[in-house]
Amino acid sequence: MAGALIEVATNTVSSAVASVTLTGISTNDSYMVTYNNVTMNTSGSGMYVRTTTSGSADSDSEYDNAFKFFRSVNAFENTTGQGNDKWGVGPQRVASAVSANGVLNLFNFNDSSEYSSMLVDNCFFWSGSNEFAGYVGAATHSVAESNDGIHFVSDSGRTFTAGTFTLFKIQS
Repeated sequence: MAGALIEVATNTVSSAVASVTLTGISTNDSYMVTYNNVTMNTSGSGMYVRTTTSGSADSDSEYDNAFKFFRSVNAFENTTGQGNDKWGVGPQRVASAVSANGVLNLFNFNDSSEYSSMLVDNCFFWSGSNEFAGYVGAATHSVAESNDGIHFVSDSGRTFTAGTFTLFKIQS
């Protein structure tokens, strides 16, 4: 079946965890990650992503990104980052009982001769200024290596308290 989504891995958070890892990327197909109803233990928490190699998060300083930050009560902003140790997929700023949702489209993750990259599309309630916000953009891990998954983490000492994270293979 062309264009089918095949579930590879799911992690449902129901109690506090410091990180969430989804692995299972094993072909050169495109993959997609969804995260739904993600909440954090503390308002103002950021949400970040790293690639994984052999199931472990890559913490090198080779993460680059460019996003458009859409805000409901303020001007749109351009944000960029180069040489970071993780991708910020938006200043989630998720307060208790308010959730974040998003889609990450992953490309070249299994190809050891290409950079892993992703497209980001998310939305969340930004508790810092009581507004609805979202990020759309792209990110690249500037290392030609094979990556087998994705690792979500928050700011130091903060935890995920709820949410469903799912990795899909896009069957071509």
